[in-house]
Parts: sequence; structure tokens; C-alpha cells
Amino acid sequence: MRLWLAAVGRARPGPVRDLFEEYRGRLSWSLTLKEVEARKRVEGEELKRLEADLLLAAVPPGAILVALDERGQMLASDAFARRLGTWRDQGSPDIAFVIGGADGLAEEVRRRADLLLAFGPMTWPHMLVRGMLAEQIYRAQQILAGHPYHRA
Repeated sequence: MRLWLAAVGRARPGPVRDLFEEYRGRLSWSLTLKEVEARKRVEGEELKRLEADLLLAAVPPGAILVALDERGQMLASDAFARRLGTWRDQGSPDIAFVIGGADGLAEEVRRRADLLLAFGPMTWPHMLVRGMLAEQIYRAQQILAGHPYHRA
């Protein structure tokens, strides 16, 4: 199973990027990061549409798509692990996660998503969400393996 993360913006060196790299490095599953940026100076809905095109183009064809969205479903870590485990056991070769820009995701991405996932009702910095997601994927991997990393 290959994991993909398509995210708007480029991470600068520093602790937030290091957090993502720390958990990505712990994974036995591959997690490929594809950073996208709009080259045109646009705003609002036009920017969201442009970012949607870039995000969806970065996702492998046929991949299960999980969109990080504040209006999405909140899952406990064990439920998230079960969802990943089900997709893995069904033979899904690619699971792609997308993180939009400051204005959020276009409706096109939300409609295409197999799962809309929220890390709670608070708004989080998009670069920090990358690290949080990598940690939750690692936690899910450990839960599925029966490892004691997850103590809930």
C-alpha cells in the first residue's frame, strides 16, 4: 500500500517540517509528499479551483482520496486505523490525502473524496497538519500491528 500526501504550499526548514519528516521516517508504508502551489495571482473561489486542479493532478488515478477538511468526520485513532486497515486488506494500492490552502478545499475536491477527515473543529496551521497526519498514520500502523505505541 502506497500513501500520498498532496498539500498546498512548500514547507520551509524548521520544526514543523522536521515533525512531518520524523513520523514519515518511522513508517513502513511509503508516504510520498507532493507540494503544489498556484503560480497565478488569484484569490477566493478562483484560487480554490486552481488549487483543486493541482491537488487532484498530484493524486494517482484510482487512489482512495482522504481530504482533510474542518467540516469532515472526526475519527478516533483506532477508528482511523481500522479504516486504513480495511482499505489495505481490500487491496487498495494507493491512498492519497489532500490538504488545501488557506481558503480551504474547493467543492470539487470534497465531492471526489472517499473520506472527509477533520482533526477537530479548530483551525490548524496547514503545515502543522502535515505532521499531525503523519503521526496519526504512524499511530494507525502501530495499532494495526498490535504495537503498544498507542495507549488509549
